[in-house]
Amino acid sequence: MNIVILAAGQGKRMRSALPKVLHPVAGRPMLAHVIATAQQVARARGVSANVIAVIGHGADQVRAAFSGRGDLHFVLQQPQLGTGHAVQQAVPWLRDDGPTLVLYGDVPLVRVETLNRLLDGAGDEVGLLTVELADPTGYGRIVRDERGSVRRIVEQKDASASERALREVNTGILVAPTARLKRWLGALGNDNAQREYYLTDVIAQAVREGVRVAAVAAHDADETLGVNSKAQLAVVERSAQRRAAGALMESGVTLADPARIDVRGELTAGADVSIDVGCVFEGRVHLADGVRVGPYCVLRDVTIGARTQLVAFTYLEGTTVGADARIGPYSRTRPGAVLDDEVHIGNFVEVKASRLGRGAKANHLAYVGDAEVGARTNIGAGTITANYDGANKHKTEIGADVQIGSNAVLVAPVKVGDGATVGAGSVVAKEAPAGKLTVARARQVTIEGWKRPVKKPKPA
Repeated sequence: MNIVILAAGQGKRMRSALPKVLHPVAGRPMLAHVIATAQQVARARGVSANVIAVIGHGADQVRAAFSGRGDLHFVLQQPQLGTGHAVQQAVPWLRDDGPTLVLYGDVPLVRVETLNRLLDGAGDEVGLLTVELADPTGYGRIVRDERGSVRRIVEQKDASASERALREVNTGILVAPTARLKRWLGALGNDNAQREYYLTDVIAQAVREGVRVAAVAAHDADETLGVNSKAQLAVVERSAQRRAAGALMESGVTLADPARIDVRGELTAGADVSIDVGCVFEGRVHLADGVRVGPYCVLRDVTIGARTQLVAFTYLEGTTVGADARIGPYSRTRPGAVLDDEVHIGNFVEVKASRLGRGAKANHLAYVGDAEVGARTNIGAGTITANYDGANKHKTEIGADVQIGSNAVLVAPVKVGDGATVGAGSVVAKEAPAGKLTVARARQVTIEGWKRPVKKPKPA
């Protein structure tokens, strides 16, 4: 089947240099949502998808955002002369052996189930997705005859007073037999207030030819929301987040407040997971059974093991955490961090490109970068691995059952053997042997008779 996505609009009201369809909803460009939905519809129907995106304003940026996608064709609409004109640009790429479904790059929330109902309702004829709105201002109205059959669609600026009173509106999403659609597109005119070629005029042509037009109503008006301003973008974002929260709760996740969670990617969760307020999930995140996420945590591309607790204000990125760990509050991990089972990372501790073995702890004010830390090792408050020499990064290797005292500096590359103890305040630049105490600090001296300087009196 052919799926044409109209994505050429400038979006002047967005007041942004970013093309409208690239503005994100739930962490992905709006156009990405529509492309994914199009492909899911085709898979659900067991057919191949010929997806064509009609682009215009910011065309180079849109192409670059989806570069390398062999499953997507771009065609340019220049100048932009209406929706009918946009679909005309895709005609050379439309295959006649299936229907053509028209979607919109700035309507990102339409569901696969809704589009399947539309396709089923249309059969081999024309299907039109409609929705009833309490305030239909700005939308094209569905005009029916006395028998309730669809006769035509009239745009707001061309509608009479009685037509403007109608509440059933056109969403713009339609499906039609491809050969007929091509013919109807070729017959479009621009005799209207906007001097544009309206895609909706093919409905009137279909009716004149006696082709049935099946009007299928969307059950949820939020599915049909379009974006033309930052205010509308915010409304669509909230709707997307309500949908994500609902899906999580349906799967058994406990949300402290469904209105205060942001899923900007793919979040999957096991049984008995709980998430407190204000949390943000980006990229791909998986929470295993029994995970508890405290308030205001940010997780990006992470996997969290069973029964692990993330305490308030934890920020994890590109990290794998094992089972029964405790992270936070105010902890940060950066890409490449691996925290094994039962690891404890406490307040104001940062871990980057390091592995902490089972039961290792760094409970306060520490930095662990480019390090391998053995099981059950304890890293004292204020300790850092000095992994950067100003030009290159170096590795620190710390064995199992090591005790690192407070305010120690491990100058990489350096090794600390199993069972070693490093005294507080030590600067360790050479290997600390296994099982021994290493102290590397200046000798304490008390100077007798020393007096603090005092301020000189100010001149009168």
